Amino acid sequence: MHATTLRRLLTTDLSETLLRVALIGLLIVVCVRVFTPFSHLVIIAMILAVALYPLYLIVLRWFGGRRRLTATVLVLFALLAIGAPIVALGVNVAGQLSDTYHAVEEDRFALPAPDARVRQWPIVGARVHATWSAASDNLPTFLQQNREVVRGFARKTVPMAAGGLKAVALFLLAIVVAGVMLVHANAEERIARRIVTRLTDEEQGPELLALSVATMRSVATGVVGVAFIQALMLGVGFLLAGVPGAGVLALIALFIGILQLPALLVSLPAVVWLWMSDDGGSTLSRVLFTAWFVIAGAADNVLKPMLLGRGVDAPMLVILVGAIGGMVVGGMTGLFLGAVLLTVGYRIFMQWVDRAAPPPAG
Repeated sequence: MHATTLRRLLTTDLSETLLRVALIGLLIVVCVRVFTPFSHLVIIAMILAVALYPLYLIVLRWFGGRRRLTATVLVLFALLAIGAPIVALGVNVAGQLSDTYHAVEEDRFALPAPDARVRQWPIVGARVHATWSAASDNLPTFLQQNREVVRGFARKTVPMAAGGLKAVALFLLAIVVAGVMLVHANAEERIARRIVTRLTDEEQGPELLALSVATMRSVATGVVGVAFIQALMLGVGFLLAGVPGAGVLALIALFIGILQLPALLVSLPAVVWLWMSDDGGSTLSRVLFTAWFVIAGAADNVLKPMLLGRGVDAPMLVILVGAIGGMVVGGMTGLFLGAVLLTVGYRIFMQWVDRAAPPPAG
C-alpha cells in the first residue's frame, strides 16, 4: 500500500506539479517579455503620478471633484509649460550632435580663435588667451593625425541624438499616462496596498507602501524636480540668449543639480560669454539675461526648502550612485529613474534592517 502511494506521488502528482510550475514559469516569462518595452514608460508615469498627486488633489477641489477634467487640465498644462521647452532643448541637442558629426566627416570641425578681449580678463586673461590660441592653432593638425579615431567618436553622436529625441518623446508620453493614473488613483492605491500586504503582512504592508510613496515623492520633487526646473529655466534662457550648446549646457545643469552641486557652475560661464561675445545685443538685454542666469542658477536655494520640506532620509551617495548608474543603464530617463528607485530601495532595506535589529540593551 505504501509502495503504491509512493509510486503515485512520484509519477502522477510530481509530474502534475512540475507541469504546473513549468506553465507558471512560462507565463511569467511571457508576461515579462511583453511588459518590458513599456517598463520605462510605466515607471516614469508612476513616479510622476505619485509626485503630482498632492497638486492634483488641490486642483480637484477647484473643479468640484471632477477627476477627469482635473487630470486633463494638469496634463495639458504640463505639456505646454514643460513639454514645449523640453522639445525645444531636445531638438537643439540633436541638431548640435548632428552638426558635430557632419563637421567631422567633412573636415570642417574647428575651434574658433579667442577674442582679443579675453587677454584683458583679470589675473587669468593672458594665460587663457594663450592656451585657447594654442588649442585653436593645433586642433587641425591633431584632427588630421587622429582622423579615424575622431570619426569613430563622431559616429556615436548620431545614435546619441536619436536617443535624446526618444527620451523626450518618452517623457511627454509619460505625462499623459500619469494623467490617466491620477484619475484612477484610489483604485490603484487599493491594489498596491493589497499586493504589498499579501507579500508581507497586515502590519508591515501599509507601512511599507507609505514609506515607498513618501520617499518617491521626496526624491522626485526635492532632488530630481529641483534640478529639472533649474535646467529648464537655464536651458530656455540659453536658447533665447543664443548661447552656443544651449541644450548640452541644460543637460549638464540637470546632472549637476541631481548631484546637489550649484547650477551656478553652468550659469556663470554663460554670463561671461554673454558679455564677451560680439553678437550685437543691447546692454539692456545682456543685463536681463544676466539676471535670469543668476536667478535660475541660485533657484535651488528657494526651491529646495519648498519642495524638500519633508526631507529625504537617505545618504546623498545613494542618490548620486542611483543617478549615475541609472544614466549608464538607461540613458537620460535612467538618470531620473535611478536616483528615485535606488533611494526607495535603500529606505525599504533600512526599514527591514531596523525592524530585524534587536533592541539595544537597557
